[in-house]
Amino acid sequence: MAGHQAARLFRKREHPHQASALELFFDLAFIFALNLLTRRLFDNLSWINLLQTLILFAGIYWIWIATAWSTDWYNPNEPVIRGLVLSVMFVGLVMSAAVPTAFGPHGLIFAGAYVFVHLGRGALLLSLLRGHPLQRRSLLVAIWFAVSAVPWLVGAFVPGTARVVLWLIALGIDYGIAWLGWPTPWLGKVPDENLRNVGEHLSERYQQVFIIALGEVVLVNGLAYASTGIRPATTVAFALSFLTVVLLWRGYLVPGGLRIGGILDQNRPRMAVSVAFCHAVVLAGALLTAVGNEVLITEPTTGADERWVMLIVGGAALFLVGRFMFHVAVFRRLPWPGLVGLGILGGLVPVLLRLPPIGVSAITSVALAGAIAVDILLIRRDERSDEDD
Repeated sequence: MAGHQAARLFRKREHPHQASALELFFDLAFIFALNLLTRRLFDNLSWINLLQTLILFAGIYWIWIATAWSTDWYNPNEPVIRGLVLSVMFVGLVMSAAVPTAFGPHGLIFAGAYVFVHLGRGALLLSLLRGHPLQRRSLLVAIWFAVSAVPWLVGAFVPGTARVVLWLIALGIDYGIAWLGWPTPWLGKVPDENLRNVGEHLSERYQQVFIIALGEVVLVNGLAYASTGIRPATTVAFALSFLTVVLLWRGYLVPGGLRIGGILDQNRPRMAVSVAFCHAVVLAGALLTAVGNEVLITEPTTGADERWVMLIVGGAALFLVGRFMFHVAVFRRLPWPGLVGLGILGGLVPVLLRLPPIGVSAITSVALAGAIAVDILLIRRDERSDEDD
């Protein structure tokens, strides 16, 4: 396709900035993946399975991110781009179906699907953009996905710890090289102007994926409550789980979860990558929260166990860490109440290890609510000071 013909594939500034129906449809695959990830973690509450589940989540999330960026750069209403997104969705569903046994017999299906998505998309775009200056961007990105394909695929053929290590290396390549701008020997890196985003669109996509994650928490917790029976203890546990969801939602919106479009529009490509990283941590926190709340509802007064702390406190801690990263990267502010909340949770771990799930959840919710509430008050005080100035 000649360069002037390839130009029609790109998203123009005058195109609608809202997410398209195709993108919302694509998100159904991510919902499916999140559900299988929560099932996998709940069925085996161990530290090694937590690590493995987070590795699988990171791979699936990077598929979602790459697709979000693709529909930000290219016009999703173009038939070939629509076909690309639907193809990625199908392969992503196959990849997600392998989640329960990805560290067993179906590792090659998971890794193979991941590699196929990224290299297949790269091959298609290189063909479509022949003669266009932005073909170089697709080339550099494809080269690095080919590099990371080696540990992904080799890891699929080795068991146990070796697979964990190789897949962590692969993720380090994929995430790290994106942060650096895909620098390639003899070819340079992708120029900043070639990574420009439509801020309003990408901001909306990040919000949507976070709401999807909260939806998974609500779904998992609601099903757990319905299946265990409506009793006083489970009702209190369900109320605590709902409070946690509300706190995550409220904490995400403050100070500007809905107002980062303008920042992303400032041609700061590393900012878009930073926001992607922050959301990865926040979403991982929501994933742990979903499973932790399920344990809370099904076994609210069961004896103390470090696994309850791992999930319930870990989910809140990951959310606060991701939120801290987000505020520092995007708003250039230090949300110290979140750090205090993390410190309090860390200091209380010896006590929490002796409590049943309902006690762990209650204390964690108080710490999380306090951190978010204080931060909101500080932000409002700063906003009033700015208005007075």
